[in-house]
Amino acid sequence: MTGAEALDVAREGIWVLIIVSAPMMIVGLVVGVVIALFQALTQIQEMTLVFVPKILAIFVALLVSLPFIGATMNGYMLKLADMIVTGG
Repeated sequence: MTGAEALDVAREGIWVLIIVSAPMMIVGLVVGVVIALFQALTQIQEMTLVFVPKILAIFVALLVSLPFIGATMNGYMLKLADMIVTGG
């Protein structure tokens, strides 16, 4: 395996990581903004108010997107296994 091929594998691995983590990050961002807006509108400035709804929302997003995550990781692993078998 040449240096360019190793960089391609690493670059694709980083993209898979970004694609797999995106649903949870987006849900966390949306829930955080909604709760921050609620806090600003109601003048409630409790710092711990954000954590429980955000954790629950991220957990639900993880459960919903689990088939997508599995398929994406499976595709990447099949490509890596094919590269290992063929020698590059």
